[in-house]
Amino acid sequence: QVQPVESGGGLVQPGGSLTLSCTVPGSIFGISMGWYRQAPGKQRELVASSTSPGFTNYAGSVKGRFAISRDNRKNTVSLQMNSLKPEDTAVYYCNKFSSTFWSWGQGTQVTVSS
Repeated sequence: QVQPVESGGGLVQPGGSLTLSCTVPGSIFGISMGWYRQAPGKQRELVASSTSPGFTNYAGSVKGRFAISRDNRKNTVSLQMNSLKPEDTAVYYCNKFSSTFWSWGQGTQVTVSS
């Protein structure tokens, strides 16, 4: 079972930045990848996706503030988050951008608060 490992979360003040990292125990070459988040009491939502090197898409709420990138040689996917807002507080996960998923990892907690 493939289970991504996320890291890089933490507590940050509004307006701050964080970079999340995801390591996949296997090749991600040719696989569409996504970053997802789940806030307390809410459903998991797609935040950003990378369907091939250089082609990306973002949820409207993060467009212009977040940037997804990937390194197929290292099997890693990153999420650069800028201008963070309290509403970005959530557990962030990475997984396939697909109708089927790998096992979900533990995620990484991002808390935006003053």
